[in-house]
Amino acid sequence: MTTVAHPLSHRPAVRRATAIGGTAILMWATLALFTTMTGGIPPFQMVAMAFAVAFLVGTVFSLARGQGAFRHLKQRPVVWALGIGGLFGYHFFYFLALRAAPPVEANLLNYLWPLLIVVFSGFLPGERLRLPHALGALAGLAGTALLVTEGGLSGIKAEYLPGYLSAVACAVTWAAYSVLSRLFGSVPTDAVGGFCLATSLLAAVCHFVFETTVVPQGTEWLAVLLLGLGPVGAAFFVWDHGVKHGDIKALGALSYATPLLSTFLLIVSGRAQAGLTVWIACTLIVGGAILASRDLMSRKDPA
Repeated sequence: MTTVAHPLSHRPAVRRATAIGGTAILMWATLALFTTMTGGIPPFQMVAMAFAVAFLVGTVFSLARGQGAFRHLKQRPVVWALGIGGLFGYHFFYFLALRAAPPVEANLLNYLWPLLIVVFSGFLPGERLRLPHALGALAGLAGTALLVTEGGLSGIKAEYLPGYLSAVACAVTWAAYSVLSRLFGSVPTDAVGGFCLATSLLAAVCHFVFETTVVPQGTEWLAVLLLGLGPVGAAFFVWDHGVKHGDIKALGALSYATPLLSTFLLIVSGRAQAGLTVWIACTLIVGGAILASRDLMSRKDPA
């Protein structure tokens, strides 16, 4: 387990890696939109199909650099557990949330993860939870409560509760995965391809046990392909490269734009509507994350 410092002489390389990692944010902004385009495909089936495409993306990346497709699959069990738990757990809960709750609400609840990453990082070695973290968490909690209740207790809809809980599980899962991954900086990015393959196989087993197969029709095939190529595929590889070799603080700050971009795409595509309550909640959640990160972003990374 290592923490990598970037010498001043390597600034151009750091900027390049940061830019590469930042493209993941743009890809993740399309995740909700592409998922709503997949129709009635069951969650486990969707995870299996999308991650199969993601594994192929990783294989192409490895071969393009002259690396063997399976060269980096030899990792410690704890690394496999973290990778599979993070990727499989997050996406299953995400797809389930978008099936069981309105997409805008589910999407914004899911995007509590930038805030949770900041809060969780306070418990890493050498870090501690500070006042800005607590204030940011309270702002995010207020935004979440406003979003779920629609401004009052009468706004809570019992039929959407499973979707709300699934969306919160998304945020917790991804935040934990991201923070814990920082403890394994020596694991090569190509290993993400192995996590994608294992996640696809595990999801396929769960699908055949618990679900009925739905054959995609028309544009649903295109949606699955786009998911595997972008937000459920290449995004993981470029993000991994960015956080390991780029400016992690800059990438963390940029990630707060993801819920805004994602919600905007849902609305302009006509797949969701947003009123004043949604935008106020979004402001509280994103603002809380920025407030919670100010203290961390003002400090130098340990060498």
